[in-house]
Amino acid sequence: MAQLLKGAPAAAAITENLIMRAEALRARGIAPKLAMVRVGERVDDVAYERAAERRCASVGIVTERTVLPADCAEADVIREIARINADDSIHGCLMFRPLPKHLNERRICEALSPAKDVDGMTFASLTTVFTRSGEGFAPCTAQSVVELLDHYGVEIEGARTAVIGRSLVIGRPVAMMLLARNATLTMCHTRTRDLPAVCREAEILVVASGHAGAVTKDYVNRNQTVIDVGINAAPDGGVCGDVCFDEVEPIVQAISPVPSGVGAVTTAVLCKHVIEAAEKTLAKDGN
Repeated sequence: MAQLLKGAPAAAAITENLIMRAEALRARGIAPKLAMVRVGERVDDVAYERAAERRCASVGIVTERTVLPADCAEADVIREIARINADDSIHGCLMFRPLPKHLNERRICEALSPAKDVDGMTFASLTTVFTRSGEGFAPCTAQSVVELLDHYGVEIEGARTAVIGRSLVIGRPVAMMLLARNATLTMCHTRTRDLPAVCREAEILVVASGHAGAVTKDYVNRNQTVIDVGINAAPDGGVCGDVCFDEVEPIVQAISPVPSGVGAVTTAVLCKHVIEAAEKTLAKDGN
């Protein structure tokens, strides 16, 4: 039976550290603050918004919510982003995506100041991930993968690591973050020749393919740690990952479940980024 790499203990450890850092900020006159911008009433957006608010409250981060109608104009969203950029009391901004199709999501994302982009929305933030320099932050889900591995003591340095998925939201950022930690990296995708054989060679396998149950027992080995980043609708009405858990779990050394794995860490990472952004304002002010 594999070790289950559940997200809740990792999130709790991150949160405990952030509480102390938030208290230190308040002692110096800084109230860390997150602005959340939601367009429409998508069920998953509302659920994540509530989870983020709860986590922020537990850390000591102030939150403010802006909800725009699903049929709002692009100018309305950009105007709200501009307001957030100009408000020095706001340290981070989370905008729920994907946006409605009539909006130019890339143009709206690029309107946000990279210094307040706590979820890797802007190209400047992605540049930070790829070059390890700049003001932005990694996408929260991508960083949650690394946080989960660290919490459970999985050795990243030198480890043969395969990442399935090449999106700018998860696949490529997490690959660059693991490479920065000296993992020996192979980036894979649906057109990788003999994908199962490539994955079987890995000591760490990160799956972000976007397809339910895409990774089966043929992809894994008994000494492997598997991180499943997928979130898909399950036939029973629940959610499932990109890994066929029932096939893979009996074989591998460790695996993150879906739900209760990587997803449980993302709000803690979001809070971590807000605290870091607030701390940077102190450094800029010379305090």
